[in-house]
Amino acid sequence: MSTEQHPLATFIRSVPDFPKRGIIFRDITTLLKNPAAFEQAVNVLQSHYAGRTIDKVVCIESRGFILGAALALRLKAGFVPIRKLGKLPAETVRQEYALEYGTDSIEIHRDAISPGEKILIHDDLLATGGTMSAACKLVESLGGEISGLSFLIELNFLRGRAALGRYDIFSIVQYDAE
Repeated sequence: MSTEQHPLATFIRSVPDFPKRGIIFRDITTLLKNPAAFEQAVNVLQSHYAGRTIDKVVCIESRGFILGAALALRLKAGFVPIRKLGKLPAETVRQEYALEYGTDSIEIHRDAISPGEKILIHDDLLATGGTMSAACKLVESLGGEISGLSFLIELNFLRGRAALGRYDIFSIVQYDAE
């Protein structure tokens, strides 16, 4: 990771005290509303994974869907959503993960991935790595081989990369402090 900030960082709005006091929320809607910045973000992700075999891009609800779907099209890969509990209509596999206070669950369709498929998992932001770790467990439980984890934003100070250390991780914009 470079200490120099990627130019796309200028399109990400910082919202203090959201969703609660002391948190700085990194709002990507300001990047998404700018067609050139949106396209550049997809281009950066695509160029990082160009030449690799990616059968499917698995994306985490909900902001992960936005860049992830565009990336799947660019990589000529399938798109697979991971959603919160009870949101997928067919038979699913579920994975719980820890939150600061309590647990949450995510699901994927049982037939979404075939054994041996090369999978890129995408989300908008890497914080502590809890949700992404759960997503990795879901993909691997179905026999998928994780080729990489991609993010638009990484909050380095929350050490999510350390929690996901065995995977190849790529993020475009990193923040070293809140």
